[in-house]
Amino acid sequence: QVQLVESGGGLVQAGDSLRLSCVLSRGTFSTYAVGWFRQAPGKERGFVATISRSGASTDYADSVKGRFTISRDNAKNTVYLQMNSLKPEDTAVYYCAARMASGSTIAANYAYWGQGTQVTVSS
Repeated sequence: QVQLVESGGGLVQAGDSLRLSCVLSRGTFSTYAVGWFRQAPGKERGFVATISRSGASTDYADSVKGRFTISRDNAKNTVYLQMNSLKPEDTAVYYCAARMASGSTIAANYAYWGQGTQVTVSS
């Protein structure tokens, strides 16, 4: 069974940066496309970014383009989400998810999920 563990969340000020990590275990990491999703209080889970199995292809939500960067290091079984110029509206629980297919913006398309890591951005 594939397992995913997120880390790197925290409390920061607007304009600060954070780097989230997602580590996959019990699977061949290069087999999985990985996505980042987030869920804020009172809102449904939404797409943030996704990266292909090779790392060659990425996609981002319009709200984070130019500020967030997704990358992966298959040798370390890790996907990263570098978040710069954070805004209060970025506050949410961030989840990574994996699927044995191309990346998707749709949460329901992912079979494996991490436990989430809290990101709080104060103004």
